[in-house]
Amino acid sequence: MTMFWIMTALMAALAGLLVLAGARRGAVAGDLVTPDVASAELAELDRLKARGLLDEAGWAAARAEAGRRILSAGRGAAPLASGPRDRFWVLGGMVATVAGALGLYMLVAAPGLPDQAFEKRVDEWATQLDTLEPPQIAAVVARVVEERPDDHQALTMLGAARFEAGDPIGAVSAFRRAVAVRPEDAQSWARLGESLVRANGGAVDGDAEAAFRQALARDPGQLGARYFLGEAALARGDAAMTRRMWLPLIEVLDPADPRRADLQARLPAAGASQ
Repeated sequence: MTMFWIMTALMAALAGLLVLAGARRGAVAGDLVTPDVASAELAELDRLKARGLLDEAGWAAARAEAGRRILSAGRGAAPLASGPRDRFWVLGGMVATVAGALGLYMLVAAPGLPDQAFEKRVDEWATQLDTLEPPQIAAVVARVVEERPDDHQALTMLGAARFEAGDPIGAVSAFRRAVAVRPEDAQSWARLGESLVRANGGAVDGDAEAAFRQALARDPGQLGARYFLGEAALARGDAAMTRRMWLPLIEVLDPADPRRADLQARLPAAGASQ
């Protein structure tokens, strides 16, 4: 908590300095163009032309530009400039804002409440499994895996929780450990492949394809593995392999299932070139 308030004070001071620096730059910039300066420039242009140092075209262009500057200076409002005491007003306002925020915090928050350690929160989550979000479930199961690193069921649960929590890399790690503990489990191989696809932005790379092939070798009924292997074959133009993977999948899908119509529409024609 102390570090939080130190950082808050530093950020408030930095904001004040940025405001003052911006105002100072604006004041300096506003003083660059005045009607007197532009009028003197017109006279100088006339002298240069009279001495033959400017031709007619150059003199006309330069005079037009100076005229635009005079008109702009005449129409524009007076530049905003910061006075010698403005910095104190700005810094005072920043201090008042921080003090107000601190007072509001003391009024509605609980500044005396100690931080709750992560381990204590995990202890609490472990008693409320039915109400947890995937990241919390992953934290609870990760503790079980630490205690029983060769527990295949705990590893698969950890992988699934991390996958649902949007942590595909963590899911890959868990499922790799799961297949190392029980390499005959086709479902773990399939989930490993899915996690690799998610971690790779939706592309079925070589590692994911190898995992799906391991899943099918152990259980030809792994429909998810068939789908992704068909996607990989379709991407490289292997029509025969795509049909080999997707036709059994299409057969088991309900005719009303929109996924079936999608696969049928994307299925390469028989005899298509590879």
